[in-house]
Amino acid sequence: MPTPTRCPCLSGLPYDECCGPLHRGERAAPTAEALMRSRYSAFAVGDPAYLLATWHPSTRPATVDLDDATVWRRLDVLATDGGGPFDTTGTVEFRASYSDTSGRGSLHEVSRFVRDDGAWSYVDGSVDPGRG
Repeated sequence: MPTPTRCPCLSGLPYDECCGPLHRGERAAPTAEALMRSRYSAFAVGDPAYLLATWHPSTRPATVDLDDATVWRRLDVLATDGGGPFDTTGTVEFRASYSDTSGRGSLHEVSRFVRDDGAWSYVDGSVDPGRG
């Protein structure tokens, strides 16, 4: 997939100034929300290696298979709890809109994050199918 100009996380910044440096390992996400946004962008640009690298070892799957037919359209951060630069845990509630071969849809999730040795990682998420 070609590198996008605008960051898929909809921060308003160019990809190369927002999530791109995180995907390339040039810097780490400073907050749980920044990590969640960068993980959404990794889905959007097709970067399973970044998703695995930012997944907590206690819950990380062996592989991440991305569906080329899924196009991630929009990210809306609905709420955050903790996850700041001085926290060790945090949650981020979001809605991610997509389209695929069956039409348009959305994913509503509350994701849990932890910070170990200064680096944030994704632990798991609670998906609400009724609020998608």
